[in-house]
Amino acid sequence: MLTLNTLQPHSGSTKARRRVGRGNSSGRGNYSGRGLKGQKARSGVSGLKRHALKQNILQIPKLRGFHSDKPKNQVVGLSSLNHHFQDGAVIDPQSLIKAKLANPGRPIKLLARGELKLKNLQVRNLQVSATAQEQLTKLGGQIDNK
Repeated sequence: MLTLNTLQPHSGSTKARRRVGRGNSSGRGNYSGRGLKGQKARSGVSGLKRHALKQNILQIPKLRGFHSDKPKNQVVGLSSLNHHFQDGAVIDPQSLIKAKLANPGRPIKLLARGELKLKNLQVRNLQVSATAQEQLTKLGGQIDNK
């Protein structure tokens, strides 16, 4: 019967911690892996000094600059619309995600990469560059951003 007092971890999933200072035959006796005297052998010394990490921390440059939390736009070129849509299609974020031209979760922007051959496209709820907007309207397309 499986009860709380009979539960055991799988074999090999846990590792016994190293017990230092339990005799010389254990391999970590006598000085317990701290060497002979000195500040690093005493108790209460910070781990940075003991593991010589302070020099490493000082060598790493400080984190400077600015990181924007605003998500970057996903770019979709007009030429890629030719392969996935028909004339007069409605192009919105959901249709681009369905066509696997964009991923959900980040804003999408249409750029004038390549040449658009489709006519009367309706673009909704997408950012559109100025040159892409020219190409769309030249071919009878409409842009509706709400």
